[in-house]
Amino acid sequence: MKHRFILILSITLALLLTACDSIGGQEILVEMEVTTVVTELVVVTATPDGGTSVAQPAPLTVNTVSPEDMEGTEDATTATPEPAGPTPTPDIYPTPIVGEILVAEQDFQNGKMFWLQPINQIWIATTNSEGEQVWINRADEFEEGMIELDSDLTPPAQGLFQPIRGFGMLWRNEDNLQSMLGWATGDEFGHTTNYEYHWGGTVNEDNEYEAGPGYHLVTALNRTVYRFDEATRTWEIVRQEE
Repeated sequence: MKHRFILILSITLALLLTACDSIGGQEILVEMEVTTVVTELVVVTATPDGGTSVAQPAPLTVNTVSPEDMEGTEDATTATPEPAGPTPTPDIYPTPIVGEILVAEQDFQNGKMFWLQPINQIWIATTNSEGEQVWINRADEFEEGMIELDSDLTPPAQGLFQPIRGFGMLWRNEDNLQSMLGWATGDEFGHTTNYEYHWGGTVNEDNEYEAGPGYHLVTALNRTVYRFDEATRTWEIVRQEE
C-alpha cells in the first residue's frame, strides 16, 4: 500500500515523526520542523517483506523565467527573469537564477545579436570605435505584418546577409548600429538554451543585503557562454568550447 507524507523540514533537523501503518490507502501526515518551511510530497510504499520504501521527489529546477524590470541606462531597461520565490542559503546573497529560455541569435562581422523570448528584448554584443566591448539592449518592436527586410539594401560581398524581422528592423533604424555591427555572416536561428542571473550588490554593516547591478550568462548554440554585466554595460566571453 502507499502512504503519502507531507514533510516540513527544519534547520535543527530534529524529526517529530508520528506515523502508523494503516489499512486501505489511508493518508498520513508527518510533520518535521525546519528554519524555512519547504513542503515536499513523498510516497511511502509497503514492500512484500513488511518494510517500506520511500520515493523522494525530484530536485526543484527552474525551467522558465519571467520578466522583472531592472534599473537601466540610456540603452534600455534590462528585465531580469526571477524565481518563483526566495530560496534561503547560508550566503546572504540571493540564490542565482538558473534556467532554460528560448533565444534567437545571429552572428555579424563585428558582434552578435540575441533575442530573449521571456523579456522580448534584443541584446547586442559588439565593439565600439574605442575598442570597448559594449552591450546594447533594446525592446523588440517588430510585429507580424511589418516589412521584414529592405529590398534596396545589397550586401557588399558574398557570404554577407541583411538581417530580417526584429534584428533587421533594429539594425536598419538604430543610429550607427549598422556601421558598428557590420553585415550578418549567417542566418538567424532560434533554440532553447541555458540562462543564469547572478545578483550584484553589497552587504551593509548590519549584515543586510543591499541590491545592486548583477550579470547575466547566456549560452550560444555553439556552447560559447556570454556574460553581460549590468554595472559596466559590457560583455565578454567567459567560456568557449574548444
